[in-house]
Amino acid sequence: MATAGTPGQGPLTGVRVVELAGIGPGPFAAMLLADLGADVVRVDRPGGASLGVDPAYDVTNRNKRSVLVDLKSDAGPARVLDLAGRADILIEGYRPGVAERLGVGPDACHARNPALVYGRMTGWGQQGPLADRAGHDIAYIAPTGVLGMIGDPDGPPAVPANLLGDYAGGSLYLVVGVLAALHHARATGTGQVVDAAIVDGTAHLSAMIHGMLAAGGWQDRRRANLLDGGCPYYGTYETADGGYMAVGALEQQFYEEFLRLLGLEELAPARKDWTRWGELREKVAARFKSRTRDEWTARFEGTDACVAPVLSLREAPHHPHLAARGTFTEHGGITQPAPAPRFSATPTTVRTGPARPGADTAAVARDWDIPALAHHDDLARDGD
Repeated sequence: MATAGTPGQGPLTGVRVVELAGIGPGPFAAMLLADLGADVVRVDRPGGASLGVDPAYDVTNRNKRSVLVDLKSDAGPARVLDLAGRADILIEGYRPGVAERLGVGPDACHARNPALVYGRMTGWGQQGPLADRAGHDIAYIAPTGVLGMIGDPDGPPAVPANLLGDYAGGSLYLVVGVLAALHHARATGTGQVVDAAIVDGTAHLSAMIHGMLAAGGWQDRRRANLLDGGCPYYGTYETADGGYMAVGALEQQFYEEFLRLLGLEELAPARKDWTRWGELREKVAARFKSRTRDEWTARFEGTDACVAPVLSLREAPHHPHLAARGTFTEHGGITQPAPAPRFSATPTTVRTGPARPGADTAAVARDWDIPALAHHDDLARDGD
């Protein structure tokens, strides 16, 4: 039977998750679990860290509930251990050793709940020379070789926001890890610690590239390869109005269609002739500059030339395909990406807006049968 929590369906309905509040990849991972139907309880601390924006707009806290616990108070660790004792998964993003010093590390939690999956989200990992050092996404992806792959060869590497490290190399690997460990725990009754490090996950993302590098099919420099902008039929081009079109016409048939629609059929032999790539790029660029982004979008619409307009964040929800699929949704006045992926039997949705710190303490205390939690919340508010 599903436990009480935020209403709605999803494949993780009935799974209980405790998230020790932080910023970045931990909250995003917990959001993904919440989107999938888990009852995620975020443990906020009085005056705790945030994104520096109104919590009402922190979409990474949607579909969650929040309780307020002061971990530095005498009773604070006990309240977190009470939650851990009733949870399937716990997620924390502190530096190594901090959770242990606070009294809520893996040993303490497993003493209360041997089947608990204890997920640890860090940049450098739990061990290694840099494990205790501070950092952010860009510093974590830099030594993996991945940051150095992105951008023009004559300039600095391009910064991919914090999507590549925090969320792709961090959050998604943590979610895969805790769900795999949950499967093991339910089969054996034994929990474990999942050490998700952004450096590990980001490096893992480059597995195919390392294979190509070893085979001699990838040059270890920027914009010199098939998939890094070095190829003139896999990249972006400016249009007459300052917009951009993205081109991914890799296969022969797509490449030929691409050239036909540009009116450059005579350049078909240049596809595999690297000595002509400069000529090809120049002529393709000149052709794209002759029309606006919307004109080129219309030109390529309904074709297999693998060309698409480059849209802004505000434009993206209005793209006809994304709008038809409901890739973005609106909840509480905030346009945001809808939960992904999609499930035929257990559909997911944005059930609730961002959890407000401490707003759900009484409900969680009741649903999880931890009466002392509500009392601790009163004390925490008094001391704030």
